[in-house]
Amino acid sequence: MLAVSAWRKLLLHFIWTCLLAVLLSTLAQTQFNLLALQQLGIAISFSERLTTSLHDLRHFAPVYAAIFSCSYLVSQSIAFWLRRWVASRWQVALFALAAGIGLLCTLLLVNALAPMPTLIAASRSLPGLLSLLLMAALAGALFARALQQSSGAGSNRQVDASALAALLLPVMLLNGLVTPAASAVESDYRIETLVNELEHPWSLAFLSGGTMLVTERPGRLRLIHADGRLEPEPIAGLPTVFASGQAGLFDVVPAPDFAQSQQIFLSYACGRMRANHTCLARARLDLSRLELTELTEIFRTYPAKTGNAHYGGRLAFLSDGSLVLSLGDGFDYREEAQRLSSHLGSIVRLWPDGTVPEDNPFFGQTGALAEIYSYGHRNVQGLVYDSANQQLLSHEHGPKGGDELNRIQPGLNYGWPVVTQGIDYTGARITPFTAYQGMQLPLLDWTPSIAPSGLTLYQGDLFVDWQGDLLVGALAGRQLQRVRLTEQGAEIVEVLLAELAERIRDVRTGPDGALYVLTDDARGRLLRITPALDGAGAKVY
Repeated sequence: MLAVSAWRKLLLHFIWTCLLAVLLSTLAQTQFNLLALQQLGIAISFSERLTTSLHDLRHFAPVYAAIFSCSYLVSQSIAFWLRRWVASRWQVALFALAAGIGLLCTLLLVNALAPMPTLIAASRSLPGLLSLLLMAALAGALFARALQQSSGAGSNRQVDASALAALLLPVMLLNGLVTPAASAVESDYRIETLVNELEHPWSLAFLSGGTMLVTERPGRLRLIHADGRLEPEPIAGLPTVFASGQAGLFDVVPAPDFAQSQQIFLSYACGRMRANHTCLARARLDLSRLELTELTEIFRTYPAKTGNAHYGGRLAFLSDGSLVLSLGDGFDYREEAQRLSSHLGSIVRLWPDGTVPEDNPFFGQTGALAEIYSYGHRNVQGLVYDSANQQLLSHEHGPKGGDELNRIQPGLNYGWPVVTQGIDYTGARITPFTAYQGMQLPLLDWTPSIAPSGLTLYQGDLFVDWQGDLLVGALAGRQLQRVRLTEQGAEIVEVLLAELAERIRDVRTGPDGALYVLTDDARGRLLRITPALDGAGAKVY
């Protein structure tokens, strides 16, 4: 076993080489993130680079230290065990190789377990990944060299590798998300559960007579009668859906002339894990047979992407009969949101037959995709057209903070990832900028994030005080927010349904003036929200 002095030296060598790797890796990942912005033509000054680096040393480094120290401890323990069979001249290479391979395996494991495809943004590119592995290898090499110098190669063979098992660095925990401030106004409302047997329901649409269509993310379209009775069998004839993670069947919208045409439109993920898209199809709905016919794909995003995150998928018809579809940035492809040669991170506009309107802002422009209506979005999961004011409104997920409510205008750039109020999930800065020339600022941003999903403009008769307000569902926030547009932007008026503590996926105004809400769960619910019957605030669950 090691003597106390030798153990102390071992501990010190382990700590300083580990911290050195964390320091250098943090600085490297910052520069790779800023380089991605520079490749978009964004100018970054020395002071902006410095402040971003200092921010990451404070906020990203502790997270990376927790990840790297676990990897480093295991890899160097294995190297100690193997070293007895390795000549002393190759031991530096052994420790370096072990550290690099250990970090690679750890990053692959973390990415497999994390909700997002790639946790550390710099490792999205091969050069960025190699830089992190190189810093790990450097730490391993220095650790081995320091041990040789302090102990000598011969005595070093007698070091008990089990001593390394006691070497653990403190892990600094990330702060959790905070729920937004309590509401300024309280409403009395009644909650009625209509259906509680839906698997991760995603979208709700009304047909004539109060009949409803509900999509389930795994790839099913369900029919719910006006009395709340769920048809036991899903509607047949759907397209092949790629269902994994956030991918699946998304929105359903009936054509404005559905009573005559019987047409509906579906957005969904299509393809496979290594090459998938957000797709849009139209079909005729045969209610008597509960079947889709004449199914036709009319749009799919370009280019294909890997992973199963950030698809957007919301649909809305404009007053001229054109159809807009919101898209996500694919998470690992966030810079694509600034490129007009890519659909990722945009909102597209089409005619119902899939052709492109010639008055689209980039129609006929060289190097730009004609379908793009607006760009610079992260993951738009709320979309509503206000016909009275001729405005298209959307909300989108930010990273850790920076969720946005936007008024969409053709041809405008909404900033992502150059502009955001949020930071990455690791604590790293995505960008130095919260504003940038030529990029639109949101009407409202949520920091901390609520993860908005579902959006409706209330124009019913039951809640008189809500006329013209927006209702925003929240996944992470587990609530419904009522938002009012103002001359300055928008403001949160009140928080609803927080007592349920359930993820809200979609919200719609029903033809009866009630509010209909979908909860996101393996046993998701369809809720009907109406004013309290006697004003006493009694609620039915």
